[in-house]
Amino acid sequence: MYTKNVGEILRQLREEKGLLLRQVAAELEIDTALLSKIERGERNLKREQVLRISKLFNIPESDMIMIWLSDKIIDLIKEESNALEILKTTMRKIKANNE
Repeated sequence: MYTKNVGEILRQLREEKGLLLRQVAAELEIDTALLSKIERGERNLKREQVLRISKLFNIPESDMIMIWLSDKIIDLIKEESNALEILKTTMRKIKANNE
């Protein structure tokens, strides 16, 4: 599950439950076209929507937030040739701030 993006996970969960796009879109208070774009990775969810998804599908909030934030980080650095070094530096900074 952690190698998929939030949209892919959302589609998988929705299909496993046999829910239609319009049903999940109504729960998230968005239109079906936007939900379809989210599932295809063309648009991003807001934090509140991620929390609603976790409740709707009974997934721990911390797991969904982790995946959502990971997607945001990837989107931010995916074009950088040194993306892995950026992540390593970020990890060092986080560790230093937590000590």
